[in-house]
Amino acid sequence: MSNASGVLVFALPGNEALAAALARELHAATGELAVRRFPDGETYLRFVTPVKGCKVVLACSLHNPDAQAMPLLFAAATAKELGAAAVGMVTPYLGYMRQDKRFNDGEAVTSALFARLLSPHIDWLVTVDPHLHRWHSLDDIYSVPSTVVPAAPLLAAWIKTNIPSPVLIGPDAESEQWVSAVAREAGAPHVVLEKIRRGDRDVSVSIPDPQVLRGRTPVLVDDIISTGRTMIAAAKHALAQGLPAPVCIGVHAVFAGDAHEALLAAGAARVVTTNTIPQKTAAIDINAVVAAAVAMQLAG
Repeated sequence: MSNASGVLVFALPGNEALAAALARELHAATGELAVRRFPDGETYLRFVTPVKGCKVVLACSLHNPDAQAMPLLFAAATAKELGAAAVGMVTPYLGYMRQDKRFNDGEAVTSALFARLLSPHIDWLVTVDPHLHRWHSLDDIYSVPSTVVPAAPLLAAWIKTNIPSPVLIGPDAESEQWVSAVAREAGAPHVVLEKIRRGDRDVSVSIPDPQVLRGRTPVLVDDIISTGRTMIAAAKHALAQGLPAPVCIGVHAVFAGDAHEALLAAGAARVVTTNTIPQKTAAIDINAVVAAAVAMQLAG
């Protein structure tokens, strides 16, 4: 492929499909990046394709952050050292966003620390619906321009096409922003469950107004499905209320442990996610809208 744009897209391991989609949408070339492990577990990294004078795009979703962060950091810093004109990071799932406060004495606020590690080595960042809870925006912790791509319009379009008479359900108060945004786009009512969490895998919920759900297909919506325990509790509660089997929709399918299988076992009719993280549930494609955001960063 001709590279008249001067843009090179590199895939960090496991992100080849994302890199290929970005290159296709941007009419850019893909570069070859060699990444492997030394016997002692350290990362070896080499740009096989020269990057001098090019705008480098690093494609790396951070759903396995400890294993992926070091290669990403090394790639960004090395591209700069080798004379890249600019280095951008495309990470549809941005890891290290959960710990945004020192809840107990001595804790590391890893979202801020991770941002400080990466920022000196990149010129811009594109991601999808990061877990912004206590941070107002990524600008609070990242010192480079960033674009946050909202997944709500894509989720809403899928719901409108595939689910008759939906009612959207947020499994907890933190999901309110996601559920309300998707509900507005889908033109559907929504409710948010009241949650009591006793531990990572011990959660109970209740529906404030069960009458809102009568005669509709329940759709559980959240930004991240990690252990899935909150959604499992919500699915069981919906079924206990005599509602149809719910459809579970998540932006980021982390699926820690047996989360996907446990959701289906709990009575979910289907689990649907975007492809910010490569999973078999990824029925909602975010690559085109992510590429559009990348194009704007490259033009800036």
